[in-house]
Amino acid sequence: MIRKIGLAIAFSPRLEALLAEAARLKKMWDAELVLIHVGDHGPDEEARLHELLEIAGLSGAGGVKVFWEKGKPGDRILSTCKKERIDLLVAGALKKENLVQYYLGTIARHILRKADCSVLLFTAPSPTPQCFKNIVVNAEDGPLVEQALGMACKVGLKDKAQWLHVVREIKMYGLTMATEQCSEDEYDALRQGMVKEEIENVEKILQRIPHEGLKVNIKLVSGKSGFELSKFAQRKHADLLVLGASQRRFSLFDRVFTHDQEYIFEDLPCNVLIVNPRKEDGRG
Repeated sequence: MIRKIGLAIAFSPRLEALLAEAARLKKMWDAELVLIHVGDHGPDEEARLHELLEIAGLSGAGGVKVFWEKGKPGDRILSTCKKERIDLLVAGALKKENLVQYYLGTIARHILRKADCSVLLFTAPSPTPQCFKNIVVNAEDGPLVEQALGMACKVGLKDKAQWLHVVREIKMYGLTMATEQCSEDEYDALRQGMVKEEIENVEKILQRIPHEGLKVNIKLVSGKSGFELSKFAQRKHADLLVLGASQRRFSLFDRVFTHDQEYIFEDLPCNVLIVNPRKEDGRG
């Protein structure tokens, strides 16, 4: 459940749009909203924020808090989220600007890797927010695959999405090893069997998740799953890509070779939601 939403704010040209997006999410989930600013501020900044809150319909609204913090932005945002038990942290993120500099190289990347809650990055927030109509979700095997699918379905149902595309990687290396030991017909039969099995695996998970009314497309990809997932989201003109949070400690292989999610973080195809359910820790 999303009961508390955090919004990392800076006084940039996109703040009005981010507040509008946060206001829509607050209404969608009937959640509290916590605004987090890190850095110097004074009466001018407080007055400007009050003005923007009025524009977003949040001035005087119940369940809105503002925290003015100082220190390292990433660390202070994360510590406030932990202290306030934020379920979903919202922030702005830029697509790749050029070949050598990405916005996600610093604060946003730190937040994505360390947050103890789900994180929603907006690549192009709008002062007139639109529903998520074309959602892509990663169904790769992992500890949070069912939570990611569940969140994608909830958002799709709330926003009456046109499509929910469920993407799963098919492991081709076992099939490749068998190619020298079987005929072409046997190869095709093995491949079709693998495809059928992976589709059934996704369908079994979906059977446990309410999604009646959603148009679901199951797509199998092969290759580097993060790269293929990003390209698929681009081809489908997705407005939201949903992923389960990755493990915190990467293996030696992941340190040497680019981890799947890094492909997505380096060149965001659309808005990205990283699902990392907060532990209840005794909260009612």
